[in-house]
Amino acid sequence: MKISVIGTGYVGLVSGTCLAEVGHDVICVDIDKDKVDQLKNGKIPIYEPGLEELVLKNVKANKLHFTTNLEDIGDPEVIFFALPTPPDGDGQADLKYVLSAAKDVAKILKSYTVLVNKSTVPVGTSKKVKDVVANETDIEFDVVSNPEFLREGFAVDDFLRADRIVVGTSSTKAREVMKRLYLPFTSEDIPLLLMDEASSEMTKYAANSFLAAKISFMNEIANLCEIVGADVDEVRSGIGADERIGHRFLFPGIGYGGSCFPKDVLALNRIAELNDYDFKILNAVMGVNDRQKHTLINKLKNYYDNELDGKVFALWGLAFKPDTDDIREAPSLIIIEELIKLGAKIKAYDPEAAENVKKIFGDHSLIEFVDNMYDVVKDVDAILIATEWAEFRAPDFARVKNLIKYPIIFDGRNLYDLELMKNEEFHYESIGRKTIVLEKQQV
Repeated sequence: MKISVIGTGYVGLVSGTCLAEVGHDVICVDIDKDKVDQLKNGKIPIYEPGLEELVLKNVKANKLHFTTNLEDIGDPEVIFFALPTPPDGDGQADLKYVLSAAKDVAKILKSYTVLVNKSTVPVGTSKKVKDVVANETDIEFDVVSNPEFLREGFAVDDFLRADRIVVGTSSTKAREVMKRLYLPFTSEDIPLLLMDEASSEMTKYAANSFLAAKISFMNEIANLCEIVGADVDEVRSGIGADERIGHRFLFPGIGYGGSCFPKDVLALNRIAELNDYDFKILNAVMGVNDRQKHTLINKLKNYYDNELDGKVFALWGLAFKPDTDDIREAPSLIIIEELIKLGAKIKAYDPEAAENVKKIFGDHSLIEFVDNMYDVVKDVDAILIATEWAEFRAPDFARVKNLIKYPIIFDGRNLYDLELMKNEEFHYESIGRKTIVLEKQQV
């Protein structure tokens, strides 16, 4: 099938590339000339495992194309809108990019086309897009909701081997087109779930908000575990063994971030407000997450008796999660901001996200970016762990102890076994577990 994707951001680039991978002829459109030029030259503007290889492969096979000119798409059977929907001033998803693109696309339609909202959009967006397009053309078309469920760091695999594909449309004709489009991806194990547009749009928000709620719930449990002397790892194992609950998203830490959960929870809450519904759980989820991002700072204040001025800390991890360079809503940004306010210096290392953080803080005198996880700990007072990158999971602790001023780790991702930290003789504070205490006079 001939497919077009409007937008080459995270969702658009992954979607277009994976559709080309199964044999569709795909052309991706973006107004950013520099980005398009990079993609034409085989340079990927985002970090996502496995994506670069697939882009290069399908460009070489002449199945994946990039352009800045919308008219280059010709007469595709399906056009995906994969555009940003950032929160506006009151938390609603801003649809200006989607609706603007819909208006532009309407002017170049040549024959029946299925227009697909791949962006995360509020209930009712399909109708808004339909109205915009109908005002610009007499060509027959349908608008479909087809939300993405891609995890950063696993997006290629999630698209190629999804656990479900959700398609929302009231049109029989559009349903048949979407069935044909997704035939290479579906099987008994990967169902194509057909529903109405509003239900499809709500499904995306409901899924992400539920997962965010699991995270916030476990963070609350972890905080209570520290108070009462329980071990959150044992609690997590105990409740995760219940098949009604499951083990996934039960890992406590310093809060969720990224492009999806914060924005989608906020947007769903705003939808509720606009419909005069008090969605109490969502308000609690957001409140817990905001508070959790300050957890490591609070532990530092407690340990150093609020005397952080002049201290130097190594920060392992900047991305909101491993295997991505995405720092949107990342807890590390809160940590950096708070430490700067308190007069502490930060030496930071992340395998992929450092350049993105530099764009925010610039050449700040209290931040130093280091290119190696060991060099970053040299002569610091303590290590803070904000992202669970694989290389942080099994460091050479003897080497670390030789470099660091004091053997102290504040772990926001619970990477290490408590007994190990005791044997390695580190003062070790994590989330929801007992502290391995090293006497202060020793450090």
